Amino acid sequence: MSKLISPHGSDTLRVLLLDGKEKEAELKRAATLPKLVMSSRETGDLIMLGIGGFTPLDGFMGHDDWKGVCEGMKMSTGVFWPIPITLSHDEKIKTGTEVCLVSGETEEIMGTMKVTECYEIDKEFECKHVFTTTDPEHPGVKMVMAQKKYNLGGPVKVLSESYFPTEFAGIYQRPSESRKIFEERGWKTIAALQLRNPMHRSHEYLAKIAVEVSDGIYIHQLVGQLKPGDIPADVRVNCINTLVENYFDKSRVVTGGYPLDMRYGGPREGLLHAVFRQNFGCTHMIIGRDHAGVGDYYGPFDAQEIFHKLWDGALECKMLPIDWTFWCFKCGGMASMKTCPHGKEDRLFLSGTALRKALSEGGEVPAEFSRPEVLAILREYYAGLKEKVEVKLHGHATGETKKKK
Repeated sequence: MSKLISPHGSDTLRVLLLDGKEKEAELKRAATLPKLVMSSRETGDLIMLGIGGFTPLDGFMGHDDWKGVCEGMKMSTGVFWPIPITLSHDEKIKTGTEVCLVSGETEEIMGTMKVTECYEIDKEFECKHVFTTTDPEHPGVKMVMAQKKYNLGGPVKVLSESYFPTEFAGIYQRPSESRKIFEERGWKTIAALQLRNPMHRSHEYLAKIAVEVSDGIYIHQLVGQLKPGDIPADVRVNCINTLVENYFDKSRVVTGGYPLDMRYGGPREGLLHAVFRQNFGCTHMIIGRDHAGVGDYYGPFDAQEIFHKLWDGALECKMLPIDWTFWCFKCGGMASMKTCPHGKEDRLFLSGTALRKALSEGGEVPAEFSRPEVLAILREYYAGLKEKVEVKLHGHATGETKKKK
């Protein structure tokens, strides 16, 4: 009998990925069906459906689920879900039609779908509820607005995990794999650390706090697509592996990667992170400053506040809230607002945005910002860039608490 937390909304993982003869037969059938080309975000969502990361979903959402998730974070079944998982198309498709799902990035057949609904949506309505803004500069809003005219709902069969198992071998994991590792180690309480940036000292501090209060930590990094200017997954993987190798007790750490694109959805995305971390076997989700945020669209602790507003039974994976962290020169180490008595002038606020800005502009990076081995990898990456994207330093990266109005 497993001692791990149950998957979200289910006693078992809902795995939609086919293999063996069943996969071979479906691949042949898929080649005869009308093709529907998916965006990078949709492809990542399909893979998560396949590996059980989006348990208990059986496919892309229909209208009632889409609307219920947008308005009240609840599907028509009553199951909690914070962000719509949808597939768009530019033409109206008759219900009952079966389609072949193809990656727009690799042109590979990724799965099949039986269309049970074809519906139009109010994109501004979705953005207002999910991202709390309709500003076209917000990357999540931009993603929704770029969707095609119709949403298609229906169950899927998944036939591929794309390039993730090979390109990120040793990092990319299915929920069944992370759960197996946790079982083998005898862990019952596991905290997840979400990463889309290389680990600086603040991330390291959060991780080590979590290790102190749980059996182990799952450093779980996004290996899908990011916005321009963010550090690519292969570089980040190298940085994180180097940090874990040199500065962590490896018996207390598991590293993994998942195939989603970043939505930059702030509080709602923080909840989604907790949902699928529960499916990966985690009991707690670390939520620190500006979790999954972008620019100044969200307050520094909006993601913590939304967890407190959940109804009983919505989500078994609990929040592990951690206050604003920084390097304090008077304390002589990492500290937080709860532990440090000194003023802002004594503190070095650490953020991925500030680190990227300094490195991209060839500026000095204080030694307290990140471990020397990590900085060496990042400097080599930035030195080799032919085209550089301007990195804007938003307020939360410098210790400000105001959000964009």
